[in-house]
Amino acid sequence: MIFKKLKRSYLFLLFSLVSLYVNAQQNGNTILVKIDLTKKAQVIENIGAAGCWFSEGIGRYWPDEKKERIAQLLFSRKFDRDGNLEGIGLSAWRFNIGAGTTEQGDSSGIKDFRKRTESFLNKDGSYDWTKQAGYQFFLKKAKDYGVETLIAFSNSPPVQFTKNGLGYKTEKDYVSNLREDAYDAYAEFLAGVIKHFDQQGLHFNYISPVNEPQWDWSRKYKEADQEGSSWTNPEIYKITSALNTTLTKAGLNSKILITEAGMLNYLYAGSGKATRQIQSFFDRNSPLYVGNLAHVPKTIAGHSYFTESNDDVLISTRKHLADTAKTYEVNYWQSEYSMLDNGFREGTTGDRSNMDCALFLSKVIHTDLTVGNATAWQFWNSYEPGSAAVNTRYYLIALQPEPGFKDGKFAVTKNLWALGHYSRFIRPGMTRVLTETLTANSGLNKDLLLSAYKDKNDRTVVVCTNYGKINIELKLDIKNSAKKYRSILSYLTTDAVDMDMKRQSVKKLSELIALPGRSMLTIVVD
Repeated sequence: MIFKKLKRSYLFLLFSLVSLYVNAQQNGNTILVKIDLTKKAQVIENIGAAGCWFSEGIGRYWPDEKKERIAQLLFSRKFDRDGNLEGIGLSAWRFNIGAGTTEQGDSSGIKDFRKRTESFLNKDGSYDWTKQAGYQFFLKKAKDYGVETLIAFSNSPPVQFTKNGLGYKTEKDYVSNLREDAYDAYAEFLAGVIKHFDQQGLHFNYISPVNEPQWDWSRKYKEADQEGSSWTNPEIYKITSALNTTLTKAGLNSKILITEAGMLNYLYAGSGKATRQIQSFFDRNSPLYVGNLAHVPKTIAGHSYFTESNDDVLISTRKHLADTAKTYEVNYWQSEYSMLDNGFREGTTGDRSNMDCALFLSKVIHTDLTVGNATAWQFWNSYEPGSAAVNTRYYLIALQPEPGFKDGKFAVTKNLWALGHYSRFIRPGMTRVLTETLTANSGLNKDLLLSAYKDKNDRTVVVCTNYGKINIELKLDIKNSAKKYRSILSYLTTDAVDMDMKRQSVKKLSELIALPGRSMLTIVVD
């Protein structure tokens, strides 16, 4: 009799659980995620960030415990004793090679002293490797933590080589500020920097000699915001060719990254002096073809600024880019992004919360990877002065510096973890695999942004963003794996203060995975 009662109770419980599952499906709150590991997309090369401008003050002057903690947040792949993450494990770090505007002081014409940079090159042609000590601190930390890809980039040639002796332009003509007789000198300078750091065990995998060539970098004297120069496509070809020759002669193996376009549509369209850059540089019939240069990979880099004003623009721009890149057999790198434009406001007015910004950032990353087929994704900027609570559009870590920038406080934003959901577990060499998401009525949930990646051993990582306010549950269905999965680990970010890639309880592959409204979740299946 007791056995029969227990049996009835068990059956009732089982029936109740099945009913709850069916009802959840009928309500559209349970989503089946189909992942076929044989349906491969692009191979991910790196996910990283830049340390421009403010690295110098932090790395040179701030107390050790503060700058060490910032480095740990950016680079560490370790776990604490509770299994939570110490940092977001970036796999790329962008190092700014300065133009020498710091040495010029106020006569540089750049208003904010923090956005002036030192140059390794002295006026007499000798080098001073003690310069940019703060930048070098973070470069060394990136190496110490095992960051796989180091990228050196330049916003302006050294002021000794520019037409006006400044780190920015004073004429609005959309051509380079580099003197016509200084292309070889600029190439030799960049090669000299690479060679020095190679000797220090700090190898730059990539050198980027041009940054956002389409923009008007001209300002009235003493009204400049930062270093910068325009470049035409023929000028980019000229410096790329000169640098390729110099690297070869010096026996260096760094690759040249081009073109760091200011907007993605410049890579495939437009009619200006630095447009249709995929066609210009990778069409074999183009007079500017660089695909045959030993140090130039089949890669083109662009910045996702100003192409995310709404979802239609966000998707169509990247679809057109992906199609063009495929035609010319080049990889697309998204090499710089922050929320410069007002697309992150999504039609609202007033302040946007920390979490609002993080979710929007996640959407841009997701679209670059899944529609644009980006093989690399890099954020700008790792840290800047600003609020950690609202409108965190420009940075991962909010700084509250003291005057003089030799000390201060800092606070982590949700943006750090939004990037971390991609950077920490999607490692270089992993392949994006195609996914299909279905609700009970075989429809799509437009609020769910989901992508999946596998390594050579079929360890699978799924990154999810629930853009809506309704809680949902996920059921994973992974096909064609060469291994039998043992467990699911997941890391959750919500708007709660202490919920930043927080480790969740271990699950079996057969169990449902909770995804709260307005949240991000990375799932590791092993």
